[in-house]
Amino acid sequence: MIDDMSPRRVPDHNLHLTLLFLGNQPGGCVEALYDAVDSLQSRGFTFNLDRFGWFRDAQVVWLGGAAGESALALVADLSSAMLGLGLDFEQRTFCPHITLYRKVSCRPILPAPPCLDWRIDHFALIESLPARPYQVLRTWPLSL
Repeated sequence: MIDDMSPRRVPDHNLHLTLLFLGNQPGGCVEALYDAVDSLQSRGFTFNLDRFGWFRDAQVVWLGGAAGESALALVADLSSAMLGLGLDFEQRTFCPHITLYRKVSCRPILPAPPCLDWRIDHFALIESLPARPYQVLRTWPLSL
């Protein structure tokens, strides 16, 4: 149960799985980024959402699961492509999850969720600006 003083549920339109977090990048690199991602050959995958978790430092509760080989390959390919463009971004270990609540300051006690199989057949470049809904800039299909 999430009984913290002021948890904020993430709105449905902002639920997502982050493959690679690029942070702030110059606007002029977008076309080169599109071209780099266009050249990738990646397979779709099924993401098994089978556990809740909590990131203490970020104060978020999430639903996630283990990263499969296809997901790890896609993240590695995207990371290599962005490094090839000379983009400066924090290279984080891929921990697949969907943030459900923010501002949760202590670990909640949650039951195990039923396993949900989420078929990932495309991915997107998303722009995130403070106090605005996420904006999809472009999507790419994944082969089956």
